[in-house]
Formats: sequence, structure tokens, C-alpha cells
Amino acid sequence: MSYRILFLVLTVALVGCGPVNGQDGMDRQEQIRMNLQVHFPQLQDYDVTVAPLEDSGIEGVDRGSFTINGQQTQAFLVTEDNTQLYLIGGDPVDVSMSAEEIEAEMAAQAEAEAAEAQDRHQALMAALPDLPTQGNPNATITIVEFSDFQCPYCARGTQTLEQLLALHPDDVRVVFAHYPLPNHDWARPAAIASECAAAQSDDAFWTLHDAYFQNQRQFNKDEIIAQSREVLTDTGIDLAAWETCASDPASAGYQAAAQTVDQTLEIGREFEVSGTPGFFVNGYFLNGAQPLESFERTIEQAKDAMP
Repeated sequence: MSYRILFLVLTVALVGCGPVNGQDGMDRQEQIRMNLQVHFPQLQDYDVTVAPLEDSGIEGVDRGSFTINGQQTQAFLVTEDNTQLYLIGGDPVDVSMSAEEIEAEMAAQAEAEAAEAQDRHQALMAALPDLPTQGNPNATITIVEFSDFQCPYCARGTQTLEQLLALHPDDVRVVFAHYPLPNHDWARPAAIASECAAAQSDDAFWTLHDAYFQNQRQFNKDEIIAQSREVLTDTGIDLAAWETCASDPASAGYQAAAQTVDQTLEIGREFEVSGTPGFFVNGYFLNGAQPLESFERTIEQAKDAMP
């Protein structure tokens, strides 16, 4: 996620000045930081520090800056009572809320986000067809993974999900939803081949799933069926039936598998998945190959939101 925020730039005379207190004795710098994280919730995921305020040379207005993750510093102008902080291209922001008001506002935001996630989760689970799953079928946390077998970031995301399943064997299950991208030439035939395997055996599906992600560079469009058949040799499925399903567009099996792939692709688009991988953790969306810590944090958020 990009945390770049552009601010209004003015030419002013600067005079050094120490910090003063804001409402309820709060340090003004801390008050500004906390208020900014309310107005821009994406900043809650980063380390934000506000520098000491200085006289801007404009009556009733101070000059300051804040730094995100110790890397990017942005300047701002703020009224002496913290009621207006000026951003480029936007309306002034009131950063005068007290600690109690901030706590109440953040609680209200969390409640609204939880309700939205719950509605999204219910709608997503109702829309999805029967798909391969891993983990406890009665788990309280369901992660729907929209993925592309040819996508290297999806391979990385799958490794993270394997860690999560090992860490939370009772609490987490993963649902795999196909989202083959048009610029990946063997992703769609592989998705159809895997659905044909799943029609006979969930284990056969996951065998193909693992092979695709672990050996992505070895697969190619022209040989994807033969390569997939080799992977499935020892799975015990009917390979002749599987090959007809995976390679004959006129067969009923192929048409059913292709319909499932197209359906999950369309559902992903409806839920605003624009690339791969995309994850819904009980309705909370995580975009891209996020680190384990992001999933853990979102799982805890989902648990806290449960009735």
C-alpha cells in the first residue's frame, strides 16, 4: 500500500518554537498524530511521528511535518488550536479531537468495517461454487484465495497460507478460487485441468496445485496437459477420464470445469479483485502476497469482530 500524501507548499518565514499542549493537556504533536490516523485509517498500519511544531510566520498558523516509517517526511500547516490541518487537493482536517473522542471514533470505524466484512463474507460464500478447501471444515476463519497458477506472487502467497494452516490447524480453512489472468498463457488450461482432477479427488487437486506453484518455470502452454498428467500418475484417479475432461472442450467434464473457472473469475471481479493473489479473511480483504504478520493481524481482527 502506498502511503504517499501530498501537502500544500507555501513560502513562509520560519522561527523555531517548542511544543505546546493541546486539548485536555495532550501534547499537540501526539494529538495531531492520533487524529491523522483517524482521518486516514491506512496510516494506522505505519509508524507515524510528528516533529516539533514551529512558527510559520502566519498569524495563528504553525508549521510542522510528520514522517511515515522513518522514510517519508511530509510538511503541513496547522492552526494553533489544531482545528485545521491543510492538505493539498482536500478540505481542511480537524485534528482537535480529544483522546476520548478519538477512541470513540476509532471504535465506530472498527464496528462499521466489521459489519461490512461480515456482509461481504456472507455474500462471497453464497456466491462461490463448491471449491477445493484445506484445513478444518468447521474453522471459524475462512480465507478465500483468488489465485493464478502461473503467478509468482501467488506461489509466495500459498507458502504463507501453508504456514497459517500449520499455526492454526483448528481455526483456519482455505478455499481456493481460480483467477487466471489473460497475460498468463497456461494459467487457464491449468485451472481447468485442476478442476478436472478435483472432480475425482480433492487430494489430486492439491497435488496439481502444489506442483504448479513449486515448479512454475517448468510448465508451458503447449505441454501443460502432458505435464499435468505426469504429476497425477500416482494419485489413483482415472487418468483417461481426467485427460478427456482437461483437453476436450466438447466433453461435459471440460465444460463443467471451465464454467467453474469462469464463475470464480467473475465473482472475483464483482468483489473488486483486480490482480492476484487476493485474499478475503472472513470478508476482510488483503491484496497481494502479504507477509504472515498481515494475515495474523487480520485473523485477530476477524475474531474480534465475531458476535
